[in-house]
Amino acid sequence: MKVFLLLLALLLPTVHASECPPWDAAKAIRQMGALQTQVTQWDDRYHRQGASAIADELYDQSRLRLENWRRCFPEHAPATPSPLATASGPVPHPIVHTGVGKHAEQHSVAAWLKGREEVWVQPKVDGVAVTLVYRQGSLHQLISRGDGVRGQDWSIAARSISAIPATLPQPVDLVLQGELYWRYAGHVQATAGSDNARSKVAGLMARNTLSMEDGANLGLFVWDWPEGPATLPERLAGLQALGFAEPAAYSQPIQTVADASYWREQWYTSPLPFASDGLILRQSRRPPASRWQAKVPYWIAAWKYPYAQALAEVRDVTFSIGRSGRITPVLELLPVRLDDRTVKRVSIGSLARWQALDIRPGDQVAIDLAGLTIPRFNSLVWRSPDRAAVTAPDSSRYHGLSCWQPEPGCEGQFLARLAWLSGKQGLDLPHVGPGTWQRLINTGQVQGLLDWLELRELPGQRLLASFTLARERSLEQWLRALGMPAGARLAPQDRWQTLASRTPEQWREQPGIGATKARQLHEFFNHPHVQLLAEQLHNANIPAFP
Repeated sequence: MKVFLLLLALLLPTVHASECPPWDAAKAIRQMGALQTQVTQWDDRYHRQGASAIADELYDQSRLRLENWRRCFPEHAPATPSPLATASGPVPHPIVHTGVGKHAEQHSVAAWLKGREEVWVQPKVDGVAVTLVYRQGSLHQLISRGDGVRGQDWSIAARSISAIPATLPQPVDLVLQGELYWRYAGHVQATAGSDNARSKVAGLMARNTLSMEDGANLGLFVWDWPEGPATLPERLAGLQALGFAEPAAYSQPIQTVADASYWREQWYTSPLPFASDGLILRQSRRPPASRWQAKVPYWIAAWKYPYAQALAEVRDVTFSIGRSGRITPVLELLPVRLDDRTVKRVSIGSLARWQALDIRPGDQVAIDLAGLTIPRFNSLVWRSPDRAAVTAPDSSRYHGLSCWQPEPGCEGQFLARLAWLSGKQGLDLPHVGPGTWQRLINTGQVQGLLDWLELRELPGQRLLASFTLARERSLEQWLRALGMPAGARLAPQDRWQTLASRTPEQWREQPGIGATKARQLHEFFNHPHVQLLAEQLHNANIPAFP
């Protein structure tokens, strides 16, 4: 347990889960119990059925979060079933599978390297671990990792996996450990992520029968020869001679953490035949296989890649109301690192989507980066047992012709109207944005959409100059700025009065204007508040409104 908590401390900066939540005992018991139940269900489904209900990296982060909570509330923590509780099988491994210590930050990798010699690196292939047993050069047995001590006999399925040699070029007895992986033509981890490769392999191997066609989708990366030669170069050469060439092709000696960083970045951004979730650092020399145990050893470490998806805890649910009255739910998150940025909030898209998912504070969600830059909600991962009340705005109150003033409940839509008005799609006023409008609202200088036209005392001449530019804008620019529905085409001779007098039937005579758009245009030009704005522009001597 001490070893796991050390690894947890190394990984936690990636998911920002190291701070203890401010829970009382009862809430801590509820939260930990619910998440433990969920993780146990995921474990059971994966190990017994070969199916994954959650992306591999989200599962890993969920376990880290649970262990952090256990560290915070040790006296209330539930019993800890092994994640491999249902993974054990009837077949003992001739040599147990060890674990691997995982690191997230370069400084911890540097500390691990300190004082070590003859260290090599390999990609950490993301698949399913197995043991291969050969007798007199013929494949005798393929055993799933299971709990590291005992696993399932996959020998029949092995006959359908072309990557596993049925016979070796030499009649030798040997035990190998490696990874069955999903074959790719060229998988770039930095852009494609894990692609649930591990689960794809587990799903195939959980079947009663494996076809040759399915078996052709699987590759094999032998990462250890427990009873092989004393040094890694000798083992790599021996494996290559036996027909296992990939380990030699993807193994490099290093001396410094900078060397490790180079290969980590190289394999992270280059096309590989497999998914990988980090870098393996391996000492060339290690203890005899007879002394290995099914736990984390000192001679192997992993430097994990950045998560493509991050697990984030919802702190609050807020709602933004746009210029058109569209309500957008926003998840306010406990800060979480994703790639090289800290994410604190993310839009969930539509009110209907939020209502269907029913996301509340305390829920755990997955986020990723759209286009590698924009934080994006991906999915609901786990629901908190405590369902905090969240009240959404009344959608019937907001539409394209609502909120022309910052009255209670209208602050968001009114500010969005002003931002649209001054933006490129409206009057295109330089140096005027939402922050400017918010300050003018806060000081009481703007309480209506056009109050700024009468302002004479402004902070700085630049703002006054921008407002002055508005007087030069055309009628079409002004109408777009006020929120005229898109699609209308104005002729040079058009004036406000003629546009306002058009019937829906007359609007429909324009190319591309259907019944719905014609009705919207008629409603816009005949809305009392829009007509008041037009009168205000006329009284302010705006040339477009003579």
